[in-house]
Amino acid sequence: MPAQWEPQEAIWFGWVKYRPQFYPAVAEMIKGLEGHVNIKLAADSDSLVNVAKQTLIDLGVNISTIEFHVIPGEEYWIRDHGATFLVNRLGELAAVDFDWNEYGSLDWWQLREPQDADSIVVWKQQLMKGRRSKVDSLMGVATNAKIIKSNLVIEGGSIESNGKGVLIQSEAVTLQRNPEWSREEIEAEYKRVLNVDKVIWLKQGLAEDEHMWHLHNRKYVTIGTGGHTDEFVRFADANTILLAWVDEAEKDKHLFSRLNYERMSENLKILEAATDQDGKPFRIIKVPLPTVTERPIVVSEEESDSIVFRIPPTSFLPEERPAIGDTLIQVSASSYLNFLVSNGVLLSATYTQQGTPPEIEEKVRGILEEVFPDRKIVWINAIEQNWNGGGIHCSTQQQPSVQNN
Repeated sequence: MPAQWEPQEAIWFGWVKYRPQFYPAVAEMIKGLEGHVNIKLAADSDSLVNVAKQTLIDLGVNISTIEFHVIPGEEYWIRDHGATFLVNRLGELAAVDFDWNEYGSLDWWQLREPQDADSIVVWKQQLMKGRRSKVDSLMGVATNAKIIKSNLVIEGGSIESNGKGVLIQSEAVTLQRNPEWSREEIEAEYKRVLNVDKVIWLKQGLAEDEHMWHLHNRKYVTIGTGGHTDEFVRFADANTILLAWVDEAEKDKHLFSRLNYERMSENLKILEAATDQDGKPFRIIKVPLPTVTERPIVVSEEESDSIVFRIPPTSFLPEERPAIGDTLIQVSASSYLNFLVSNGVLLSATYTQQGTPPEIEEKVRGILEEVFPDRKIVWINAIEQNWNGGGIHCSTQQQPSVQNN
């Protein structure tokens, strides 16, 4: 499994019709990548491809070099349900077709709506064989890649490779998605499919990335994947790890600062005890998290993401369910580590518009410039993606270069 800083043939994007607020950031990402790497964009249908083309033109994107694909089932977060590309020793491309269960959401829905548990089980069985579960293999077909099938349920945003045989993943995600698998079975499958030698099990991701809709302290609302690695831990080279961080002096300024301080401190201990492919300790660099970003969210019978975001109480588990009319505070899944590395360029989220002090962002810039000295840094406002539990990295998937291109 190549590291993400290795040469790339293309960056894939997905498209979705019901999230137009995503489009400006997508356009800026494509502009930032122009001249560095080929762009491929997948959409569910011919008509949606045409919508994507016109929308991008309206947003000032030169679409003449973009390769558009109709891939039934594609719905934007292509990192997670799209193909994980590999390259073998002969320089041939492969695409892993992991199983898919909508971020483990149906198990959560069974808890949320216990009266419908039996029908949800049937729905889950259908979903795992549905259209979105085939996006990864269809991307393999589109790239003439060998398709490797795995029954392990995993999303691309929850695994991080150093390209030398070490994989980092999040226990909170992997075990939730695969309750019938043991840790030993999961490791063996990673090694079989991705040809890795070591698997590092981190505990939890950021508190802002809690699984599905979640209510913290009867006040704060989050929506997320349950702990994807691309929000909090990234390789910068085979021996260097970037870890999202809250300084001890900052941990009591907000509930989420304290939660993240505790979670990342636990992950730090695991990483400090781990070794790379050569048995050497990792170099670990702590990367500041942006200021916690909030917005009001009103509990209502009708869901809406207009000026005042509204959410029905049934979005939450029964024991968390707020009352209609309550005003809560949503916290976005914001992180500087949800960046995308490509040929000669790095796309990173910016948060100064949301209140992060410029000196924090300059510190992040300094870290990124140090560990990726040959990359131009392009700042992207991806807050709309963050409000929906994702970001820049989640919105993209790299296709590595191969010798026979």
